Amino acid sequence: MRLLLITLLWGFSLPLFAIDLPPRIDIDYLMRSGLMEGLEGTVNETLEIKKQNGIPSYTITSEMRASGLTALVIAGSVVRDSKGTITTQGLRPDSFSDKRREKLNITIFDWKDKLLTIQRKGRKGIEHKDEQHILSAGAQDRLSALYYFLFSPLPRKAVDLYETDGRGPVKLIRYAIGEKETLDTPMGKLETIVLTKQQTEDDKLNRKIWLATAHYMLPVRIISTEKSGLVLEQIVTKINYTAP
Repeated sequence: MRLLLITLLWGFSLPLFAIDLPPRIDIDYLMRSGLMEGLEGTVNETLEIKKQNGIPSYTITSEMRASGLTALVIAGSVVRDSKGTITTQGLRPDSFSDKRREKLNITIFDWKDKLLTIQRKGRKGIEHKDEQHILSAGAQDRLSALYYFLFSPLPRKAVDLYETDGRGPVKLIRYAIGEKETLDTPMGKLETIVLTKQQTEDDKLNRKIWLATAHYMLPVRIISTEKSGLVLEQIVTKINYTAP
């Protein structure tokens, strides 16, 4: 009955296996670093799905708040926002923003002209010249890439994703797909599938993503190396679903 109600609500414009997704998901993480004690913080993310004029859309918001020694490296909070539509092929971002301290980067996805435009605003409202890059088909931003597999089936061995971090051009990133792994979290034990980013000569930054099979393939653990060299880990502490 629940699946039928959601099917009537959304129609079949969502990927078929994603039609039972709730319209809102809130997920909280504990952030820490294995480099030294005292590097910690929190990350709060929200995925919202709406339908306007028959077209399903999504919004993902993320706020990272540093505490302890991490606040010396990441002053204040980092707020990210991804917005776009949902097609039968999955997420299709329209815009992505990244705000930290007094800097704001806005990335615009122009699918018609296949252009990626990055707008940078510095301290005291100083604006920099826009950057434009080629927009590859199926490209994702830093946020939408993490939620990509809620709307697209997971291959067996590897997946190639075009991604932008909102600071430069789109890059092709390959993730190796590992075996199932039981993950200990503050929520208890979760069955997951692990994605491991494959390094290349021009991109040696590490990233591993644990997707929870019983939670719509939500990312419940992420380990990544930032461009600053800081290694950060996010581990899920709470997931809340809003019923339709």
